[in-house]
Order: sequence, then C-alpha cells, then structure tokens
Amino acid sequence: MDTLFDMPEFRRLVNFALSAAIIGVFVFAQSLFFNSPIFADDMQVAHAPVPALGIDTEQLKEHFLNEYSMETRAKNFDEDIKKKYPNSLISTVADGVKHIKLTKYYSGRPVRINVVEMDLKLAGDFELKPALSSSSNNLKSRRTITTIAKNTNSIVALNGTYFKPQNGVPLGTLMIDEKMYTGPVYDRVALGIFSDGGKTRFDLARVQLNASVEGSGNVVKVNNINQPRMLSTHVIVYTPEWGKTSPYAPKYGMGLQVEDGIITKASANPIAIPSNGYVISGPKSLLQPLLKDKNIKLDISTTPDWKGVTHIISGGPYLVKNGEVFVDMTAQKLSAIGGRNPRSAIGYTDDNRLILVAVDGREGSSIGMTLMELANFMKSAGCAGAINLDGGGSTVMYVNGKVVNKPQVYGGIPISNAVVISKKIN
Repeated sequence: MDTLFDMPEFRRLVNFALSAAIIGVFVFAQSLFFNSPIFADDMQVAHAPVPALGIDTEQLKEHFLNEYSMETRAKNFDEDIKKKYPNSLISTVADGVKHIKLTKYYSGRPVRINVVEMDLKLAGDFELKPALSSSSNNLKSRRTITTIAKNTNSIVALNGTYFKPQNGVPLGTLMIDEKMYTGPVYDRVALGIFSDGGKTRFDLARVQLNASVEGSGNVVKVNNINQPRMLSTHVIVYTPEWGKTSPYAPKYGMGLQVEDGIITKASANPIAIPSNGYVISGPKSLLQPLLKDKNIKLDISTTPDWKGVTHIISGGPYLVKNGEVFVDMTAQKLSAIGGRNPRSAIGYTDDNRLILVAVDGREGSSIGMTLMELANFMKSAGCAGAINLDGGGSTVMYVNGKVVNKPQVYGGIPISNAVVISKKIN
C-alpha cells in the first residue's frame, strides 16, 4: 500500500516547502549581511549575490517560481482539457499540445469532431504558421496534408484558406514570415499572428490591401497581389511565386516587368517574372506614365495596419468576435458555404491558447455542422476570436504522422495551403 510519502502531490508539496525555506534562508542571510553597519551606507549592493555563497537570490527566486508555475500550468491545462471535453479521447501530442477526439449530437444525429488545443506558454518550443503546399513556395500547387506536414516537419496540420481548384492559388490574404504571397478577396476576415518579444499573440480583422507603386512622379494604387483578376480596371502585381510568366494584360492594358526597382520591359503579352522583381499588370492609361523615369517603388501594407505581424491566414466568415458568436456570412460573400458541411476552424483564447478544429460531415455517422453550430462550439471551447477556414472536401487534420479525421477522400484531397504547428527554428 502506498504511504503518504509515495504520493506525487505530497512529494511536490514537500519539495516546494523545502525550496521556499532555502530561498528564505538565502534572503535572510543576504539581508543580515548587507544590513550590517559595514554596508549600511552602501545601498547599491542590496541585491548583489551573497559573497560567501555566490548565489543571486533574485535569480534563484525567479527560476524557482517559473519552474513551479510551469508545473502548475501544465497540471491545470490537463485538468481543464478533461473538463472542457468530457467523454472524449484525449492524447498528448507534445508538451502543451493536446489532441481531442469527440462526438457531439445535433438534433439526435452524430457529428465527429477533432480538436487540437495548444497552450502557447507550455509549448514554447513550437509555433503556428501558414504553409504552402509547395516546398519551393510556388502558389500554383496542390498536395496532400501529409506531404505538407512532412515538408515542414510539423506535428499538427490543418487545411488553411480557400483556393482556386484549377491551379491551387490561395484565394485571400496569405503572409508567411512577413512576406505577402496573396492579397485579400472581398476583404474577408483573416487571422494575424504576431511575435512580440518572443510571445505570440493573435488578432482578427477583415483585411484590405493598402498597396501602391510610385514612379515618375505618379502613384498608382495596387488592387491585389497574385490573385485572379476580377476587373479589367484593376492593377495586379505578380511575384515569382505566381509562376514563370504573368497573365496577358487586360483589354486596353499593359504589363511592366520590374527588376531591382527598374522597369525593364513593357508588353500586353505575358512577361517573364524576374526572380529579383515582379510584373505589374493593369490599364495602360495608369501604367504608361511610370515609363518616363523607369525607377519604381512598390509599397505594401494592410488595413488595419498590423505592424509587426509575422503571418496572416485568411478565411471567413467570422465565428467568434470579442468573445461572442458572430457569423457574417453574407457580408463576406460566402453564402454558398451555408448548410451542414464538413468544417475547419481556427481560434484563440484570452489566456493564450490556440484551438484548431476539424468537423467531419456528409455521411450518416457524422452529418457535419452549420456555421452557427461551429461558432457556438468555438465559443464553448473558450475562444475569444475564431474564424472559419476552407471546409467541405478540403477539411483534413493531421496529428503526429497521420490523418486523424475521416475526410471524404481517404487521406484528404490535395490542398493549396495549411496551418501547421512545428518546432521553432532559432
């Protein structure tokens, strides 16, 4: 039979008490030593290490409190996951990363749900970021989520934003490592990922592109980056990630090849996209004046002005905004994705947790969710903010080497991009 001393909780309590006592002795010795008459007039050394012991008590206290608080945080994380997801199958993916499999019932019918929840402080060695399907960052590419996860050495991956089925180009804002790959579509909501002094934080907003090209005394508004043309009057910038050549210019339009900030070619036909530049395509009336001096500058930012943003992944619609259910499907021109379907979502909590969700649907054993049901689920999981990602046949989640949900196509269809959790690269 276990004795009191064999109980882990009792041992931790004893260790805590002993450590606290040791710190108390050090602090008392430090105070006694430096408050003696010899040092009474020299207050600058009040926090110096105790000379006889060579110990900095401030560092010792900080180290002890951090160690103990992390242990407590880990225990609280485990207990909270069990309470939040009752009657579920829970497994540990890594420190601070849990995978939860559960089934909920809506109108008496089942819905299979896979959740990954990550405590960003406990999982300090890992990071969340978007990833393209191509290891060479070619936008016109589609691969399975298993391939994307392996290419990025990821422990978790979930399909990302919408994409053009014909070629795989992401439809919506996508930024990776501070580089803008594609611009917004219909100003849809996006998740911004920031790293402030090594601490990750998130924000949500309906993002607009705020970009322009300036040259020869003219400033021309850029309507989008690496996105399909919607209007002949739009000015589009194509970077090397788009492919080898730009599309034909629109009617009454032209394209300008730019290398190292200098216009090197003008044509209405497809133009080779230089590795050290880009191609601007738009109405001739707007672009021809830039040819006068040929020096040109491209400026790219977003509205809102997300200064310091590292990654952006688009989606839509909102699911949770400022802690409340908020589904603006019509405003973001997403009426076509209504109804009950497989769903993917990403959200975050006020206490710095990340939540990824994949919902199976379109089958008798899992009927899928409506957007409102998904929004309510994300709120019940504690999300302060959450957005819908591409769903339907694209919904697929990968955890520790395998696909954990049951997409309509075994292993999941080839997709354009994903959000992945992988080890930080120092």
